Amino acid sequence: MKYTFAILSILFLTNISAQDYLKPFDTIVESEQKSACKKMNFEKNIHTSTYDLNYHRLEFDVNPSDAFISGTITSYFTAKVDMDNITFELSSNMIVSQVMQDGEPLTYTQNGDDEVVITFNETLVQGGLDSISISYSGNPVSSGFGSFEVDTHNGDPVLWTLSEPYGAKGWWPCKQDLIDKVDSIDVLITTPLTNPSGDEYVAVSNGLEKSQIVNGDVKTTHFQHQYPIPAYLIAIAVTNYEVFSNTVDNNGNPFEVVNYIYPEDLAEAQNAMPITVDIIDFFSDKFEEYPYADEKYGHAQFGWGGGMEHTTVSFMGGMSRGLIAHELAHQWFGDKITCGSWQDIWLNEGFATYLAAMVIEEFDGDTEFTNWRSNRVNFITSETDGSVYIPATDTTTVSRIFNGRLTYSKGGMVLHMLRRKLGDAIFFQGVQDYLATQDFSFNYAKTPDFQSVMENTSGLDLSEFFNDWIYNEGYPSYSLTWSQGNDTELSITVSQSQSHPSVNYFEAPIPIKVFGTSGQSEEVIVDNTFEGQNTIIDLGYEVLYIVFDPDAHLISKNNTVILGISEAELDNTIEVFPIPADNYLTISKSDNIELIDVKIMDVQGKIIACQYLEGEINIEGLNEGQYSLILTTNKGVLHKPFIKK
Repeated sequence: MKYTFAILSILFLTNISAQDYLKPFDTIVESEQKSACKKMNFEKNIHTSTYDLNYHRLEFDVNPSDAFISGTITSYFTAKVDMDNITFELSSNMIVSQVMQDGEPLTYTQNGDDEVVITFNETLVQGGLDSISISYSGNPVSSGFGSFEVDTHNGDPVLWTLSEPYGAKGWWPCKQDLIDKVDSIDVLITTPLTNPSGDEYVAVSNGLEKSQIVNGDVKTTHFQHQYPIPAYLIAIAVTNYEVFSNTVDNNGNPFEVVNYIYPEDLAEAQNAMPITVDIIDFFSDKFEEYPYADEKYGHAQFGWGGGMEHTTVSFMGGMSRGLIAHELAHQWFGDKITCGSWQDIWLNEGFATYLAAMVIEEFDGDTEFTNWRSNRVNFITSETDGSVYIPATDTTTVSRIFNGRLTYSKGGMVLHMLRRKLGDAIFFQGVQDYLATQDFSFNYAKTPDFQSVMENTSGLDLSEFFNDWIYNEGYPSYSLTWSQGNDTELSITVSQSQSHPSVNYFEAPIPIKVFGTSGQSEEVIVDNTFEGQNTIIDLGYEVLYIVFDPDAHLISKNNTVILGISEAELDNTIEVFPIPADNYLTISKSDNIELIDVKIMDVQGKIIACQYLEGEINIEGLNEGQYSLILTTNKGVLHKPFIKK
């Protein structure tokens, strides 16, 4: 085949500003980083590991005009060992006034380690079930940053909590590891009946609202949540909310999306929030029914940008579709299944990021989904290092845990790459199996757990994939050399470099768009597993040009496509002599051939380093035997056999 055209440089994707996609995303990341700020110096409290939580009754007395809380927390628990005392976490500036057990007071101490240590009157034997009630009060604002906020909106007082990851102890006595979820809760919030302007206060919390009881000038609102929940996802909010609902049909078992909105933003919310129903339907179809359909889903407006996925009610600083989708996705990934350590936070945030992108795919189409992926890849590859999985040394660094480039963007794109690797049917079945696995459902999971489920579903060993893309760092850069020796067969040779030494080779399916001389176009996949791999594809038509991954399915950067010539033609342009050789090989080539790289390979396929200088290769150090030169040129890759004598 004769080539009468120049190699083209093609910008295949629509050129849109990355800011269009990154700005709302950055707001989400900033909000979640802010909520965690100054709380990440947490180490797992060994003193709370002696019991399993069964139930909390949380009774709070608050006033949105006053940064103060008082309350009584009644906790039921099962002893894992014989226990003479029990420890709960509570910031030291909060004052415990009384601890009761079966109507009898217990002695307790508060120490500088933010603990309440309570001594039992009698030893609770292993397996025993008991309960205690802790009464306390204080100003939570000074403990941590943002776990308990009082502010105003449009001049009206508002109160909210946000405890991720370790802020719950700032406003109530709790246990906040990532091992033990409390099985169910009742939340009773007592507030003034009205705010200073005479508007009625409305309280919000997890689960289903059971009652509102007015007693003079105060009101107690009771919520009940009957699913396991970690401490950091328990939340309350109070202000003069306007409340409206949208109904999810849920295949004939309807439930409400309850929206708690500032009065001044009601019209905007009534226009923006109904899309939630469509997104719930979409996620339910792809994964499983909304996990808390017998209670509610909801949104409660609060004073920060971004949002927070409190179980059954996301606290929202905005009303964009992307934010709605991200926080809703967490109800499955983060709330139903919660990351089992902060090293595995991508199982929360990577999934939420990718599901929000799937909403773009479903509602806006392939072009916008491609634009999203392109911007994600550009962001991910803006730096050369960093893993999705958080190294143990970084689990106290807020900016590393809630890292928009790695935890969110790379975590989301890796899920897309896994979907491409497995195919839609197996990928979505695997994720459904993950959500349904009894050990993880309404519990905790870690990265190896997710990998194991996906391997069981697919029947594949995914160790290489997870090691390269989750645990290790960086991304590949590719050089593709192609030629067509006849009118049907396309030859593609792949060379790869890595941005970080933690990965020696990224084994990945490479998407390539092929364009024919008669207007044909199609995507072909090169399953690249080793350096210098050559793939022959019988297309049945003459190729005009090819484009590397035009739809941004693969995390990579600085990729090049080189038009080569057939191996037979290339072989005629390069000569290697003498054969057999003693100490030196000489390479002679045509002037139009540029030699990019030279390697030696033995008969077992082992690559041996060599020195190439001024047309000669020193082979003095080689043992006698047969070898091959791997010559990478501007026209293709050529293998030349030789013998060392």
